[in-house]
Amino acid sequence: MNGDSGTGLIVLVTDSRGGECRTVEDLRGRTEYRVRRISVDALGSVLDERCPDGIVLALDDPETVREQGELINGRTIDVPVVVAPSAGGEALAIAALRIRAAEYVRSTADRRVDRIVEAIEADSHADRVRDDEFRRILATELPDEAFVIGEDGTYLEARVRPESEDLYEMDAADLVGMELEGVFPNDTAETLQDCIDTAIRTDEIQSVEYDAQTNDDWLRFEARVVPIDGWIDGQRAVVWLAREITERVKRELELRARQAELETLNRINAIVRQVIETLVDAPSRNAIERDVCRQLVDSELYCGSWIAEWTGDGQLRYRTGAGEATAYLEYVRERTPDGNRPFRRAARTGEIQTENYGVERESVPEPLRDAVREDDVRGVVAVPITHEGTDFGVLTVLASRDDAFSESERAGFRLLGETIGFTIMAVKNRQLLFADTVVELEFRIDGGDTFSFDLSREYDCTCSLEWAGTTANGRAFQFVTIDGLDGETVITEAADHDSVEECRLVHDGTTGCTIEIRLCESGVRTLTNHGVTIRDVTVEDDVGTCLIEVPQNANVREVADALSAVYENTELAARREVDREVQTAAERRNRILDELTDRQLTTLRLAYYGGFFDWPRESTGEEVAEAMDVSPPTMHQHLRKGLKTILGEFFEAGAGTVD
Repeated sequence: MNGDSGTGLIVLVTDSRGGECRTVEDLRGRTEYRVRRISVDALGSVLDERCPDGIVLALDDPETVREQGELINGRTIDVPVVVAPSAGGEALAIAALRIRAAEYVRSTADRRVDRIVEAIEADSHADRVRDDEFRRILATELPDEAFVIGEDGTYLEARVRPESEDLYEMDAADLVGMELEGVFPNDTAETLQDCIDTAIRTDEIQSVEYDAQTNDDWLRFEARVVPIDGWIDGQRAVVWLAREITERVKRELELRARQAELETLNRINAIVRQVIETLVDAPSRNAIERDVCRQLVDSELYCGSWIAEWTGDGQLRYRTGAGEATAYLEYVRERTPDGNRPFRRAARTGEIQTENYGVERESVPEPLRDAVREDDVRGVVAVPITHEGTDFGVLTVLASRDDAFSESERAGFRLLGETIGFTIMAVKNRQLLFADTVVELEFRIDGGDTFSFDLSREYDCTCSLEWAGTTANGRAFQFVTIDGLDGETVITEAADHDSVEECRLVHDGTTGCTIEIRLCESGVRTLTNHGVTIRDVTVEDDVGTCLIEVPQNANVREVADALSAVYENTELAARREVDREVQTAAERRNRILDELTDRQLTTLRLAYYGGFFDWPRESTGEEVAEAMDVSPPTMHQHLRKGLKTILGEFFEAGAGTVD
């Protein structure tokens, strides 16, 4: 020992792994006690020699503090212990509470040495532990709320952060003497008492989360329950350390919700991709629709799925479906005039529609609310099935998930609806393209309110469809030739007709004209929506004749009903099976070559091999004309006639088709 004067002894324990502690010099210079500095390994031997007047644990490791405290308490000696770390922290404060330290003083604390000496010199250690030292330790390092609670659930000490005091209806001091049952609801109080019992029984720190009522709201707290060595007021006790974690819990819930949504979305996208992949080899429209509904329900993400289409008279025609949401489907079938439901809005607007019955339940009719409750339907999405302006109905899908049909999920269904429409159209075209035998249908239409019928009645002219189709952006066009009426009159009449959206004069001759026209409603558009091949449409003397081709397995009544929805007086005049002529590619090529003149064929070859059709051009029109030894206008005349002959072979042979 260094030569310390004085009769009393303070043992200062330091960790041999740490450096020289400043506390030694401070104590030696400001107290009459002898200060003996030892390592943690030497404390037992010192206590065997004599009982010091006080022990200072200048340690920064909570577990080491706990071990030294247990060593001291195990000697059954009444000696004040001060925990005086250099850094401090909550874990060290908890350790000080557990060993019932007389004081906890960090190196940065005011009056550090005085507080150490005062704690050592204080009389009646057992009585003092009940009050001042717990209050000081609780106020030093511990979190938002700190309490000393006896094993019977009685508050012995309480402290709340000053900035949080206004949240509560009573002061922290008023809690002292109250029991858990008087502060929390019975179920919460029971849970907290169980946590206290476990901490005391196992002598291990416990954790628990609970809600507490404040003046404004319920807050979420996380508590660590630390058993205290020894007895207080004749009973075991714990230190209850609580942090307010409401915002953290909200963030965690939001994160879990986003993770769950992402996982669900990944599953949804996987299902959509799987459905799309199976559509490629589907043999028919019925098979496409049946497989889509079945796979959506089999994924267990959805409780019901069906496809329906709206007829011309505003009725819902059910095609196929899957799932057990029968009450909801029955409501839909019986109450199709309800125009505010998602499936009808989707059919009317062509846009995907959703409805959340968890949020919007009070706004739905009572019968629908009953159906929703019976089938446990939380959300519905209605997806238009379209392709390039052609409508094939609406896919309706039901889900029992509260978070169903987010924007990301709707994007997947939007793609699915477009893919189904594309596939249905592809199947119809494929059936027509590869069929050796097709069914030719001839319809007679007596009168109508469309532009062609009005022209025929007013001017005794004949209107013939040249071609009808849809552009890439979904705009539908028709090219119509009118015999017996000049172009100026046609354009004037079109400007005043309600059914005409746009009309442009393409060719104006002495006895007739050709126009490009877009109509609000027409039988041609209705037929193209059903994937037929239009061979001829003519209106003369207020009577229309429509000649179309459909596959052998086509639903003829469905096509007839669709046309009747536009033209009331429509009848099927003839039905014929037509065998298509089988023609090889070589035969078709030879026929095209036979129809070209020598000059046209030469011009086409010189232009083709000379790079006239490349971009940018490798040869100009003047250079091609010079090679032919003709003037440029003559060259362009041969070129245009040759191209028209070749294109006519492809287009005229299927006049009026929408391919």
